[in-house]
Amino acid sequence: MGAAEPAGSPAPPKRADARRNYERLLTAAAAAFAEHGADDVSLEEIARRAGVGIGTLYRHFPARQALLEAVYKDQVDGLDVLGAKLAVSESPGAALAEWLRAFVTFGRAKRSLSAALVSTMGRDAAFLSASRAILRQRAEELLRRAQDAGEARQDVTADDLLGLTHGVIMVTDADPADAQRQERMISCVIGGLLVGNRG
Repeated sequence: MGAAEPAGSPAPPKRADARRNYERLLTAAAAAFAEHGADDVSLEEIARRAGVGIGTLYRHFPARQALLEAVYKDQVDGLDVLGAKLAVSESPGAALAEWLRAFVTFGRAKRSLSAALVSTMGRDAAFLSASRAILRQRAEELLRRAQDAGEARQDVTADDLLGLTHGVIMVTDADPADAQRQERMISCVIGGLLVGNRG
């Protein structure tokens, strides 16, 4: 997903090499957090994966918290950008299905990251609340568009969708050995949501 800055005041534009290093660090950190959990990977390991020195990592992210926030925001922004793109696609039902699949993949990758952020910031921190609002708005927009087109059930709400996808995330995360379970379960959700089972 596209790169994003950590929470706080806007940073000045980065040089091209600094931007590349920043994006490498975000990519490496996101992969490491998804594989091992946000609390179980050292900053030295992330720098090694990114192919940069630890000093470069600290120049971009003076503290671990800054890196956690940047990775989380980067992924939320990626889902927001995808939602904006899908909001003008020709098939509202297929667009909703694609976004829900991306949301579940994001949700599984971010579980330990979310827990780490909640432990330091609190669940109701402005940063996390703003992120949830972005995702909810996209879910509402894509669902409403599919409903208006007659491609999704009229009795379903965005809260229903987010609750169902959260269930898929929890269940499949608890059974990582079954690589196909996530797709089977999200396909069941989408099949019950879309009129004519398109998606």
